[in-house]
Amino acid sequence: MELRDAVVWLTGASDGIGHALVQPLVAAGARVVVTARRKDPLESLQDRFGRERVVALPGDLMDTAGLERLHARACQAFGHIDVLINNAGRSQRATALDTEMDEVRGLMELNFMVPVALTKLVVPAMLARGRGCVVVVGSVAGYVSTPMRSTYNASKFAVRGWFDALRAELHGTGVGVSIIVPGYIRTSINKAAVGSGRRDPNESDPVDSGLPPERCASVIVDAIARDRPEVHVGGKEIAAIHLSRWLPGVVRRIAHRFAP
Repeated sequence: MELRDAVVWLTGASDGIGHALVQPLVAAGARVVVTARRKDPLESLQDRFGRERVVALPGDLMDTAGLERLHARACQAFGHIDVLINNAGRSQRATALDTEMDEVRGLMELNFMVPVALTKLVVPAMLARGRGCVVVVGSVAGYVSTPMRSTYNASKFAVRGWFDALRAELHGTGVGVSIIVPGYIRTSINKAAVGSGRRDPNESDPVDSGLPPERCASVIVDAIARDRPEVHVGGKEIAAIHLSRWLPGVVRRIAHRFAP
């Protein structure tokens, strides 16, 4: 996918991986529509790179009734969308039994249903043009279930299953699908996680010692440019993906030891 002059719609752009993605996308020549609930970080990006390269489009992705209007506004910014990056999401730091059902539904809605809904909105126009790319940020948790992340795990397993199927269905159309599988990336995702308020604020989290988000952002941009179907980025935790494939029994026996 040629990024020069391509139009990218990026969700979850207010911080973390999404925020870090804007600079390399612009450097590659893309024009970027950035979406998140918080308006100020988006406008800061627009001011930094200029309205001709970055357009701030604040919006609540959990307002499912408003997604079509949000999509229409994203298209109006630069005329169309060549690349959709489904990056918005939320994590979890609570046991399965302590997580309320409204929290379960909320996690599945934001992490799985929203990327599916946005993808269904943007892909028809991509098919009509015969080119495009859909990116979704998955997780190692979509391969290996770890304690304190039951619904987060489930949402990322669902993401991988749905987008793998979509890729097969779009074969030969000119529209690609890329799943990014991060391990521990040093962002604030743990602070906003479901159940984070029920934990000791001084308790360490493996995310805190993860790779910088800029490293993950560069991998995502490279994956788009090279039409990579799936890319893993992280530290030694990435080995768990291969372990789960070849020695699933071992993973099951040691899963209780994984850092919560």
